[in-house]
Amino acid sequence: MRTVFLDMDGTLLDLHFDNYFWMEHIPLRFGELHGMDSRQAMATLLPRFRRMEGTLQWYCLDYWSRELELDIVALKREVRHLIRILPHAEEFMRSVRHSGRRLVLVTNAHADALSLKLEHTGIDRYFDRIISAHAFGTPKETAGFWCSLRETESFDPAMSLLADDSLPVLRAARDYGIRHTIAMRRPDSRQPLRQIDEFPSVETLVELME
Repeated sequence: MRTVFLDMDGTLLDLHFDNYFWMEHIPLRFGELHGMDSRQAMATLLPRFRRMEGTLQWYCLDYWSRELELDIVALKREVRHLIRILPHAEEFMRSVRHSGRRLVLVTNAHADALSLKLEHTGIDRYFDRIISAHAFGTPKETAGFWCSLRETESFDPAMSLLADDSLPVLRAARDYGIRHTIAMRRPDSRQPLRQIDEFPSVETLVELME
């Protein structure tokens, strides 16, 4: 194996931050703006969220700032203390670097969200390269992302690994030819372990070292 691709949210960083932000913090602030309680606000927002799932807009903070009339970046900073590195993730990244393999972060995160999380965690120091799907105009769930990635990042799919918490992303990578596709069973530390049968899976990345 020569190249290791790692997702960010739910693979390296605790997805609790994002789940809390979109399912609790945003409904609170949206409700304050429109005179609703959080439950009413969530009932209004959830269909809008679901329509965008799997699209690049879902990950775009500029899009949601316009749609919801909220400063999404500022609101993320309000709860930035919840951004956490998942257990053993740094140990794994150090191991990959020491092995001489190329380590690349591939994320759907918008540039502002990416900057906030890198600033807060410092995980960028481990990577040879950091790539956001927004640079390609298509999310990791699509074949187009992996084709664009191959054009800018020289790698052999048969000698590459991707760890990600998203099954649609893992399917797209597998269909493209990424040989080793690993699912994360506990992307959110506050949620129970997921049962995953479609892909090899780990609770923490350190299991890949074993």
